[in-house]
Amino acid sequence: MNDKKTMNLAADNIRILAASMVEKAKSGHPGGAMGGADFINVLYSEFLVYDPENPEWEGRDRFFLDPGHMAPMLYSQLALIGKFSLDDLQQLRQWGSVTPGHPERELARGIENTSGPLGQGHTFAVGAAIAAKFLKARLGDVMRQTIYAYISDGGVQEEISQGAGRIAGTLGLDNLIMFYDANDIQLSTETKVVTVEDTAKKYEAWGWFVQKIDGNDCDQIREALRKAQAETERPSLIIGHCIMGKGARKDDNSSYERNCKTHGAPLGGEAFVNTVKNLGGDPEHPFKIFPEVEKLYAHRKEELKKIVAARHAEKAAWAKANPEKAARMEEWFSGKAPKIDWSKVQQKAGAATRGASATVLSVLAEQVPNMICASADLSNSDKTDGFLKKTHDLQRGDFSGAFFQAGVAELTMACCCIGMALHGGVIPACGTFFVFSDYMKPAVRMAALMELPVKFIWTHDAFRVGEDGPTHEPVEQEAQIRLMEKLKNHHGRNSMLVVRPADAEETTVCWRMAMENTATPTALILSRQNIEMLPEGNDYGQAEKGAYIVAGSDEQFDVILLASGSEVSTLEAGAKLLRQDGVKLRVVSVPSEGLFRSQPKDYQERILPAGSKIFGLTAGLPVTLEGLVGANGKVWGLESFGFSAPYKVLDEKLGYTGENVYKQVKAML
Repeated sequence: MNDKKTMNLAADNIRILAASMVEKAKSGHPGGAMGGADFINVLYSEFLVYDPENPEWEGRDRFFLDPGHMAPMLYSQLALIGKFSLDDLQQLRQWGSVTPGHPERELARGIENTSGPLGQGHTFAVGAAIAAKFLKARLGDVMRQTIYAYISDGGVQEEISQGAGRIAGTLGLDNLIMFYDANDIQLSTETKVVTVEDTAKKYEAWGWFVQKIDGNDCDQIREALRKAQAETERPSLIIGHCIMGKGARKDDNSSYERNCKTHGAPLGGEAFVNTVKNLGGDPEHPFKIFPEVEKLYAHRKEELKKIVAARHAEKAAWAKANPEKAARMEEWFSGKAPKIDWSKVQQKAGAATRGASATVLSVLAEQVPNMICASADLSNSDKTDGFLKKTHDLQRGDFSGAFFQAGVAELTMACCCIGMALHGGVIPACGTFFVFSDYMKPAVRMAALMELPVKFIWTHDAFRVGEDGPTHEPVEQEAQIRLMEKLKNHHGRNSMLVVRPADAEETTVCWRMAMENTATPTALILSRQNIEMLPEGNDYGQAEKGAYIVAGSDEQFDVILLASGSEVSTLEAGAKLLRQDGVKLRVVSVPSEGLFRSQPKDYQERILPAGSKIFGLTAGLPVTLEGLVGANGKVWGLESFGFSAPYKVLDEKLGYTGENVYKQVKAML
């Protein structure tokens, strides 16, 4: 155990570095970082188990920072263990910097995750804890890592925290320890202005082990962490009553602690100088690590070498005794796409694509043992029950199943799945109705930003939900989510793969693309209603190019008919009528515009030759297809919200019939 004087000095060192980073950048949040310095120092100097030489060691503990604006605290702490240089710290939020701020996942530098949107980050930690339990059930004690999370008042207030707390308590995630920085200060006000709830009682009601401590007292932090580690049935919440801007001084006579202004702005001028002096640093040269602190962390590094050497020896003995499990573990953490025998997928002709997805999921449940499938209380409707029928639910004390029942909490479910992906070793997928993607978009965006291969399964893809009424009928959702296809990530890839299959067989190909996509999230948009199969002899493998010809081939044509999803079969129904009139045409299925636009230009030109007359049909907003159809064509889409009626009546009333396709194309020609 380290002496209190050295521990306090190390925490003050973190405070100085964090405040100095923000000061130099002229941007950032010093107050919270200064208040949380004591906790993160105790965690890293005495509790967190990681391999200093191998940051991707599967059995390491993981630390999730929910308030990503407190990244200066984490960067400063990681500088103490040698992951960042002092020069790195001075480039906070600058172009090309290795200290850019949230969101982050940079394992080589010791960053598991920093979240941007408050609440999401500690929900990621819940997902990581689920993944760790799932893997331990399959691999044994080599997966006994603890997941630590740091949360703040904002994270507790964001509604997603309710779902995270409920799920963690229900599942009894005793491998999850959260520190709540309860400093009573927010960005623009004191917390008592916006909430008077008893947070401790709330978490206790969810089944958590809750402790209240002085969050700036290293002895109390240490004791609370020990008790949390000893807990074997419940997740732990340590409510640390911290001081916002701890150690900050306005001038020689007045404190700058517990002031909202320190939350989201540099301390500035005299206050910065007086603060650094008060904490024992040199305002002229604040980017320093005290010799005593260097010694503290050099000692911890030697301790960790012994700890992880023993763990690695244990793993080696386990691998020798369990070669099959060891091979699985290596494969699961490789990040490579799983090997799947797709010939085992036998689709039923004319099925709804949600049903076709269920057929695929039943095979994946048998062939991909590290896959977790989730549903927001809709498994029998979104047909993720195809997976569930081959396994069972994850439950408190039993993580041998592979189905995550998230309850009615779409955003929480999505964030838990992101956390699973961040943990590594598992392949997460989650399902709900497409209209409820509205609840999930903040998480979908984060998955895209962090390049995490979560599979989003969205069913009931159009107004054909019918009797459920316009509330549940997605109209604008496809246009929204396809924007992610057009957005590039930092590696120049489309930030998301979005696929809407045209029939049961194309669904299999789209699922194969999803499982082989290990670089970005994937969205599968699926129908509620049955869909006629595409013309016999169709080469479904071409769907992997994002758009392909399903009828008409390379014949001379007067017009191209183009759509995705169920509208392709409607086009083909219209095409039959047009052919009887002597119209020469080509029918093109476009499950993924983003994927199509990433193909070589000559392929794009071959499928959609420049200057062609194109008729597009979409059950969503016309803008969904306007980029493909161009100025020389026409899109028939929905320009209003949906209506209540059986779906076949809606098809007739809204013009989604072969007869209307015939009528519109004839008028166009």
